[in-house]
Amino acid sequence: MAVPSNPPNAWWEQAWREGLQAKLVRLDSYLGLLRTEIELQEPAPAVATPTLRSNPLSLKVFVVHGHDNEMKEAVARTLTKLGLQPIILHEQPNCGRTVVEKFIDYSDVDFAVVLLSPDDMAYPKDSDLKKARPRARQNVILELGFFVGKLGRGHVLPLHKVVPDFEMPSDYHGVLFKPFDDNGSWQLELVKELKACGYNISADKLIE
Repeated sequence: MAVPSNPPNAWWEQAWREGLQAKLVRLDSYLGLLRTEIELQEPAPAVATPTLRSNPLSLKVFVVHGHDNEMKEAVARTLTKLGLQPIILHEQPNCGRTVVEKFIDYSDVDFAVVLLSPDDMAYPKDSDLKKARPRARQNVILELGFFVGKLGRGHVLPLHKVVPDFEMPSDYHGVLFKPFDDNGSWQLELVKELKACGYNISADKLIE
């Protein structure tokens, strides 16, 4: 908020209220992290996976993303804080491979976060432009299906941007998509899902 010259008392009161509100939102987020950490001390419920595994979980987590760099960077930073290694495909060396070959090679992970951002607008061909709805890019939907098939639903977390009339993948209805909200609650959901899959992580890392 820009400070006007000789601001009146009302301006200072409004600035104080807005600053206090921002601090309360951040405090509530921290309290949520602490509550989550306490809850996760209890044994996690069994999660259906394609196969029982005896090997340690890979620290690499694949991040599927569209054109929203803010979402991508926020998730990557969160994974790094948790001691995990985010795998973002375009940041990896090509080594003369095609896109598909490169994707397959780097998909050797045990967990994937899929970011659904409103990058495209689409509508049925028998409708008109006024019925267009925001949706994720088709490569994101394809990779969501790939990782669900490869890892199982319990090892894939879809996060969606909160926008009006956002179109979710129709074949994936019934699965709880998690909102990528401004107050950071999605971080708690990410920690919960990773813990449930057996990752030894702590939500305390997010507030350090």
